[in-house]
Amino acid sequence: MKPDPQTAPPDAEAKPRFRPRPWVHLETPQDVELWIEEHNQSLQENIGPQETGYGVCFTLAEGGNIYMHTGADAIILDVDQDARWVAPLIVAATRTDEPQSQLWVLPDDKLVQLIIGLSCLVASTTLVVGHYFGSRNRKMGFA
Repeated sequence: MKPDPQTAPPDAEAKPRFRPRPWVHLETPQDVELWIEEHNQSLQENIGPQETGYGVCFTLAEGGNIYMHTGADAIILDVDQDARWVAPLIVAATRTDEPQSQLWVLPDDKLVQLIIGLSCLVASTTLVVGHYFGSRNRKMGFA
């Protein structure tokens, strides 16, 4: 039920739909698989079938955000300007080349390595919806 604007506190409408969740360091592929399953379930429960541009935002402890969407054939990362410092780690963890833009398209089989590589740098995660991923903006979930 939506709050009544006449009786609700002024900030009742301003609450974010999704809130950050503190990150727990993942060390093994099994830890990552469990995390993927938990977030896949959260996406299925919280994202409507008509919504696009959804996934997870990793807020890095040292600054910046990485937005990630996965599909059956690719991992799409949007690495914001404040998080560009992490590019060498992404390259090393996934053994891929750095793109010319902030949008990375990685093979879907690199997800576990990517999450393990980023794990010690993440402060929190937040589910996101409506994030623009260029021409690849489509309905996605975790693989």
